[in-house]
Parts: sequence; C-alpha cells; structure tokens
Amino acid sequence: MIIRDWRPGIVAVTLASLAACSPAAEKSPGSGPAAAPASPAMRDPATLPKGPRVYVTNERSGTLTAIDARTNEVIATMPLGKRPRGIRLAPDGTTLYIALSGSPIAGPGVDERTLPPPDRSADGIGVFDTRQMKLIRVIPAGTDPEQLAVSRDGKQLFVANEDAATTSIVDVDSGKIVATVKVGGEPEGVERTPDGALVYVTSEEDGSVFVIDPAKARVVAQIKTSPRPRSIGFLPDGSRAYITCETGNAIDVVDTQRHRVLTTIKMANDTMRPRGIVIAGDGGRLYVTLGRGKSVAVIDPKTNSVVSLIEVGERPWAIAMTPDGRTLYTANSPSNDVSIVDVKTQAVTARVKSGDGPWGAVFVP
Repeated sequence: MIIRDWRPGIVAVTLASLAACSPAAEKSPGSGPAAAPASPAMRDPATLPKGPRVYVTNERSGTLTAIDARTNEVIATMPLGKRPRGIRLAPDGTTLYIALSGSPIAGPGVDERTLPPPDRSADGIGVFDTRQMKLIRVIPAGTDPEQLAVSRDGKQLFVANEDAATTSIVDVDSGKIVATVKVGGEPEGVERTPDGALVYVTSEEDGSVFVIDPAKARVVAQIKTSPRPRSIGFLPDGSRAYITCETGNAIDVVDTQRHRVLTTIKMANDTMRPRGIVIAGDGGRLYVTLGRGKSVAVIDPKTNSVVSLIEVGERPWAIAMTPDGRTLYTANSPSNDVSIVDVKTQAVTARVKSGDGPWGAVFVP
C-alpha cells in the first residue's frame, strides 16, 4: 500500500500481507531497543501535545495509535472499527482515510469456507480528524477495502477491494462510489502517479499491475510483474515506478511511459520478501521493508542496486518517512511495535509499542 505525503515529492507507502499471509497468523517477540508502553486511555484532544505525529493502524485490535514524533511516545490509542489496514493523509494535512474491512482474518493455508461470514456492515473508508482525534464518518467504498490512494485535489479516493477484484473510485464529498473498475484478483497496493493522471493497482493473484485512467474509469495497461506484487512507489518525476514483489523476492522497475518492466532488483535470499516502500523526496534513495528478512533494504535508483540493509525487527510491513528524509518508521506486526530508524546512522533509535497487529503507518507533519 502506499501513502503520499501531502507535501510535494514525499512518498510514504504502507503495506502488509492480505488475508492469506495475515500477521495475525504469526507472532514473535521483538528485538532491539525496548518498546515503550502504549497509552492507557484516550485523553482530551486539547491536552495532547501538538506537532508532528505518526499514526499506525492496528488490524487485530481495530485501533489507531498516535505517536508523538518528537518524543517517540504514544499519546493516544483510539477505536476505529474492524481490520483497519491501509491509511492515507488527505491534502488538507488534517484528515486521514483508513480502510476498514469486515472480512475475517485468515492465516496461511486456511480454508476460507471454514471461516465465519464477512460483516459487510463494517466495510468502508473511515474518515479520521486529527484535530478532534476521532473518527467522524465512514464512507462506503465497496467490499473488503484493503488499501487506497487519494487524488491530488483530495476529492476522490481510489480503493482496492480485495475480495471483489475491483478498484472503487469514490467521491469524498458525496460519499458515493462513482465508478468501479475490474482489475486482477486480490488487489492490494494503490498509488496514483505524481501528476495524478493515472492510478496503479497491484494484483497479487494475477502477478500484474493494472494501470487505470481515473478520468475514464478504465484500465489502460496491464504490466506483468514478478510474483505477488504488493506496493508501488514513484520517483518524484514520475518516470519510473518501483513495484515490491513479495514471493518473487524482488522489486520490479517499471517504465511509466511504456508501461513495461525495465529491470528487476533481486534480493539476496528468499527470506527477504519486499512489501512496503518509501521514496525520499529528492528521489535519491528507496527504502523497502523485507518482512521475514527483518530488515529495510536501502536502494540506489541510479544503479538499481541494494546498497545496505537496516535490521529493524520482526517482519516489518508498513513504512513511512519524515519529509526531511531523516527518519523512517516501520510497523512490525508480530511484535506489535514500531521501529524508529535514523537514516544517517542506519540504526534503530527506539521501539514504540502499538496496538495489536500494526499494519499501516503515515507521518503527519
């Protein structure tokens, strides 16, 4: 999944496994710096510290954790609804859009016929006001929303409907679906191009990226990728897209003009499973979470090579970055915490406890 910071040139992408590889199926203790405790209760928003924050969705506990980015302390944990996953910041800088799903969580190899029926009343896009620190409404957005992107003007949402193999285009003001576009099976990652002209959607089942023209509400290209594509990140000039491919143990580099894969960046071994991606504002570095590889890969886009690995914790999924490019945040689902990384030293400086099953993350200046 991916998140674009509302400031120009900053991309923050969220990613986690969908039901077939849910973090709920695997829990293991964290490592590194001790995790700080989560806040015991929600305080009056007026008493909370002002300034930059990191917001983390917790899939299993159905909550949102707010972390003070200056002190690295949890200031609030708030209820959202069932299975909050993808999270995005609106252009206004104060509104968060969060994908909520009533589909049951299933671990690897689970026969879905044995699961309880989905609660479709829980599906939607939660609208969270960071000033009031509360969920103010839920927008219908098709069944089983997993990830989403926001149009440049903030008027539309593009939502991956995992169980339906569709992408819903939603009008924010009216709260209505204005178009539904058929894509490949198990769509997950969603990102618009920097100019806003196109929307990319990954299909894990098909091993493809579907390119949508949102103005015409139709697919204009399908790009075959390495197996199980997850998230998308664009260089600031929009010339290339980087697609993380989990079971392909690779990152595909896409020519966005010709809609084709230029080259593939292979990981060193099959424990390194690319998921989330964030691209620095100047386009000089890419940072990719590697799941079971317990690390973030640092990639030079000039050479399309991995230049270093930063060990961050158990199965990092989502990743976010500060606008100045100095700090990374990774959501580590099995250990229920967030690792904070100093980019210059490439060291974890803190581990902050979140809710149960951290999935998505976004930095809010």
